[in-house]
Amino acid sequence: VVAEGRNVSVNGAAVPGGRPYLHKGLGVTWPGDWVAVASSLGVRVAWDGHLAVTVTVEPELRGGTWGLCGTYTDDPADDFVRPDGDIAAFAAAFGNAWKVP
Repeated sequence: VVAEGRNVSVNGAAVPGGRPYLHKGLGVTWPGDWVAVASSLGVRVAWDGHLAVTVTVEPELRGGTWGLCGTYTDDPADDFVRPDGDIAAFAAAFGNAWKVP
């Protein structure tokens, strides 16, 4: 899914703005001024088209996530797990560890 402002595409195909899209467990909706993408995996990402992003994960995934959104364990000690499994000492080091080219 690629979103640039209110222009959204899925696998290169444009999704008409403001119209719900559902295909193979992936849904795109426009709640208010936001664009929201939900997957059948239990993850929902919403974007305001500018800077704000929210990620919502179903309770069934507790303890089963990792990456920039964390481990979802409610334990602050493992919030900054890097891809190599080590804990970053600072938020910036954590974010930099997840950069991709």
